Amino acid sequence: MNLKHLPHMALVAVSLFATTYVASQVPAQRKAVATAERSIGDWLTRMHEASMNSAYVGTFVVSSSAGSLSSSRIWHVCDPALQVERVESLTGAPRTTFRHNEQVVTFLPDKRVIRSETHDSMGLFPSLSNDPDPTVAEFYTARRTGSERVAGFLADIVEFRPKDKLRFGYRIWSEKKTGLVIKLQTLDTEGGVLEQAAFSELTFEEPLSAQKLASMMTSTAGFTVEKQTLVKTTPEIEGWNLKTPVAGFHTTDCFRRPPPLSASGAPGENMVQWIFTDGLASVSLFVEKYDASRHSQEGLMAMGATQTLTRRMGGWWLTAVGEVPPQTLLAFAQSIERKK
Repeated sequence: MNLKHLPHMALVAVSLFATTYVASQVPAQRKAVATAERSIGDWLTRMHEASMNSAYVGTFVVSSSAGSLSSSRIWHVCDPALQVERVESLTGAPRTTFRHNEQVVTFLPDKRVIRSETHDSMGLFPSLSNDPDPTVAEFYTARRTGSERVAGFLADIVEFRPKDKLRFGYRIWSEKKTGLVIKLQTLDTEGGVLEQAAFSELTFEEPLSAQKLASMMTSTAGFTVEKQTLVKTTPEIEGWNLKTPVAGFHTTDCFRRPPPLSASGAPGENMVQWIFTDGLASVSLFVEKYDASRHSQEGLMAMGATQTLTRRMGGWWLTAVGEVPPQTLLAFAQSIERKK
């Protein structure tokens, strides 16, 4: 859920007398109904702020309806000037990713390679947008359905239900004291669980100083550093357009990415990544020159909640990726067009 967005709770102006009177008469009542009265914007703002302001260490597990399972260890530290996170894979090939504000560095010990990129946002767990989106309520509803313990912490269970078939739903466990998302289920259009991400163990603490964690990113001795520079651009500059907008989705970013290697090992041409969001879900359109040696298979593929569509468009090759239903990617593929 690239939760993956909304305005802060509005404040009601009342007189000092009225405020004092209500507080003295029904403080318990006001506290009891506060959670029930939260709007979708209130919930998302609370979750986003918790992801940015909480220091914690924990193990989280991601599983899909197809049977795949992966786990990682997370250290997250923050102070007024720094956001630092370390994510160490516990399954599959060894991999450790550091995120320091906008800098993302991935260590691949087996290959003795470090990959470095710069992103506009950290993409913390949960991956909440940095800028709450006021239009999300047009396409989703939010409802608290109860509470439950996860990893030893009591959490509010909140369901985000889509209003159409172009997006998935979400069931979220938000820790009661902080608001941090500690469990997330992505639901298909029939309400079935496509994918689940949850902390199996979690401690709210300052495991390391932000400076010390950030310094680990610079321990590059014995590694080859591969830097990927993402160049900000626009769809218009790159010559791309959507004939018909996909309901609810709007552009958040567009980048020119380093060229992939061709089959001969020679650098190809630059790839464009065009990113959309509806406030919760995100879709990326990757467009590059068609290369017969690499681009042979058109079609749709699903891995958990992530859908991928590949398609040839004349002399171009489109790869659309997102945690959305297949028909949403098809809508993007049918709408994108070359303007120059």
